Amino acid sequence: MTRYGSPLPEKPSLDGLESRWSEFWSEADVYRFARPGSRDAVFSIDTPPPTVSGSLHVGHVFSYTHTDIVARFQRMRGKRVFYPMGWDDNGLPTERRVQNYYGVRCDPSLPYDQDFTAPVPMSERTAKERKAPARSVSRQNFVELCEKLTAEDELVFEGLWRKLGLSVDWSVTYSTIGKEAQRTSQAAFVRLARSGEAYQSEAPTMWDVSFQTAVANAEVVEKEVSGSYHRVAFKHGNEDVCIETTRPELLPACVALVAHPDDDRYRSLIGEEVVSPLFGVRVPVLAHPAADREKGSGIAMICTFGDMTDVMWWRELRLPTRTVIGRDGRILPLDFAELPSTDATRAQRLHDEIVGKTVHTARESVVAALREDGSLIGDTRPTTRAVKFFEKGDKPLEIVSSRQWFIKTVAHREELLARGEEIQWHPPHMRSRYNDWVQGLNADWLISRQRFFGVPFPMWYALDADGLPDYSEPILPDESMLPIDPSADCPPGFTEEQRGTPGGFMGEPDVMDTWATSSLSPQLACGWLSDPELFAQVYPMDLRPQGHDIIRTWLFTTVVRSHLEAGATPWKHAALSGWILDPDRKKMSKSQGNVVTPGHLLDEYGADAVRYWAASGRPGTDTAFDPQQMKIGRRLAVKLLNASKFVLSLPAPAAGAETTDALDKALLAKLASTVREATEALEGFDYTSGLDSIERFFWFFCDNYVELVKERAYGKGTPEGAESARATLRLALDVVTRLFAPVLPYTTEETWSWTHGSTVHLAAWPAVGELGAGAAEGRPEVAEAASSVIAAVRKAKSTAKVSMRAEVARVVVVAPAGVLAEIGSVSADIQAAGNAAEVVLRAGEDDELSVEVELS
Repeated sequence: MTRYGSPLPEKPSLDGLESRWSEFWSEADVYRFARPGSRDAVFSIDTPPPTVSGSLHVGHVFSYTHTDIVARFQRMRGKRVFYPMGWDDNGLPTERRVQNYYGVRCDPSLPYDQDFTAPVPMSERTAKERKAPARSVSRQNFVELCEKLTAEDELVFEGLWRKLGLSVDWSVTYSTIGKEAQRTSQAAFVRLARSGEAYQSEAPTMWDVSFQTAVANAEVVEKEVSGSYHRVAFKHGNEDVCIETTRPELLPACVALVAHPDDDRYRSLIGEEVVSPLFGVRVPVLAHPAADREKGSGIAMICTFGDMTDVMWWRELRLPTRTVIGRDGRILPLDFAELPSTDATRAQRLHDEIVGKTVHTARESVVAALREDGSLIGDTRPTTRAVKFFEKGDKPLEIVSSRQWFIKTVAHREELLARGEEIQWHPPHMRSRYNDWVQGLNADWLISRQRFFGVPFPMWYALDADGLPDYSEPILPDESMLPIDPSADCPPGFTEEQRGTPGGFMGEPDVMDTWATSSLSPQLACGWLSDPELFAQVYPMDLRPQGHDIIRTWLFTTVVRSHLEAGATPWKHAALSGWILDPDRKKMSKSQGNVVTPGHLLDEYGADAVRYWAASGRPGTDTAFDPQQMKIGRRLAVKLLNASKFVLSLPAPAAGAETTDALDKALLAKLASTVREATEALEGFDYTSGLDSIERFFWFFCDNYVELVKERAYGKGTPEGAESARATLRLALDVVTRLFAPVLPYTTEETWSWTHGSTVHLAAWPAVGELGAGAAEGRPEVAEAASSVIAAVRKAKSTAKVSMRAEVARVVVVAPAGVLAEIGSVSADIQAAGNAAEVVLRAGEDDELSVEVELS
């Protein structure tokens, strides 16, 4: 184990610091949470659980460093920091990674294979083997592969986090798919289901045809898609009623036309019927104030379903349902004999031609038929429109009627807005994003997914004599039974032989959306069900750090769960990080294919340098990926090593040595201001302003103060002057090291260890009071004035291209009388630092200070 108080190194280096100190922190349990028995003594952090599906990128390093700076600062402020790490390892990203990694696909119809072994990874196969079709495996075997691969990924992630220097308590971790997560998620759901806050409904929902699953509003993104407007004629007697649509393939699903009630063009048609082209179905013309008189022809067809506006009209106007698009995105058959068609035989024949086709192919067929029939009026008009996509998908979403589970949110809109007001937002303007989302809620939170690797819904359904499930009365387990898997466990009163048989039961096949589990991260991390003592000490939590792009998902849903379960906000503060942008100012993300992995950056520049770059990105602000900032950070870390070596190489001041010289007092006064500024900034989660203040002082300390007092610290002058310089240098270094510790943990631990017996990361955060009377008596402007003079001397020598140690015959300082007095108090330091034979002070008429340097 690394020893403290070891001799000063001959040549300080950043090399090897990460491995040495990371190992020490782990062995010494430096960051382990100690239960204090008092909630007031704790600072608890709801750390984002990264998705375990591949590799971390610099965006993760960026935002997680921000959280760690806050954790380290609060720990030095005397708080017992509860800082766990979670792994978000369920859901679609993990499934996709497993499919690609092992070359498999899940087939729920297959039985479980107890002798199943993991396939050889695709990366280890020959080119010919990689072209083979994906191997089908049972759901349970597929889940086992997911669990195996995520466990391996978690170890890799943990190694990178440790190298970055995250001060996480690694004895407190959780996953969103483990047994405790399943128990917690299922218990929370059962409570909501029993109270009526969770319910199921057969309803139109957004559906991703590629992944075969429902999608919640918060997971939707809009993309501009090219298309065409088609002017299509419906018949009202002998007259044409023309609508304009980008989706003519939905004509078989048309259930009405709709116009604005005040539109004079169509007022006489309201309540009448028109006949659809090609399919000859009679549909009503209805009025609704949401119809846009300026869009297209001002009258639109309502289809079930083209978009969410169709859903609104369908629901409010109580229209029939004609589902024409299936869950696979292909056209479903309709029975026109059961519809009010003027020519059911022709309609059926035309429709049968497009059944089973994709939406795109069906559109081409319908447009060709409309053109041949004469119902397509004029030429099509190209257009671009905003189309909804699943954030992880690459095909437009469809609206499909399906049975899904929801948690009520719309009914709680005002309460959720009030919860947002209780949270302190950093930066403050981010609250508006939360408010905008809550105010715009128009549908409850859809939490069920038709996937495989997720937390199962804990329920079963009784089957009637015909083997059909009774969805109206789900069989819910007692909480003592949790966690359960309804596909393998039986409900009370039934046996396995009754599964799937008339009069028996069936398990709920769906799983919970990953956000339905991640939204319980405070409950998972804080031991809601498993550790009541811990829960009482750390919940509600102090801080939720996260990206601003998931306010409407993770942040909002966590507020919902805490409000419904605990009647409180889940945390006091929300600190939002921005995105990392690539050189083209685009967000870095795996889906964009423009991410940079951090491993080589940590190797090349060192963890502290990478952390410095991250800390330079202001809260909530998107930041460019800039290795140049990492070079600056590395230079800073090296300078701290060397400055520490210089100061600590000087003779130690005598016990009780005081700061007596004007320049030394001025430096401590300047340092006091820095301590106040940095403390205030970090208390407000503004790590960037805090770092900026600390760094400005440090470079002033190195470039100006050290040069000014170096000769005096060596003993050239009075003994009292030397003691004052040495005491000030030691005190300033001690304080600066602690100020830098949250951002540069490795470098500060290294330099601290040279003269201290315990870790800097459990040392007290600096306070102005420890700087003594010198800081109170000192005047920062004295240090600034001296710095200006010595800078002029250095510039003169540089211009003359002589050594910085070259002798100076005379330094003439012209300044106002008040400034001259300040410079006079430190003229001996200026004379020694500039190697000047004489320093002459002259009163000037201007307010500006000027310096003339006469070289020997």
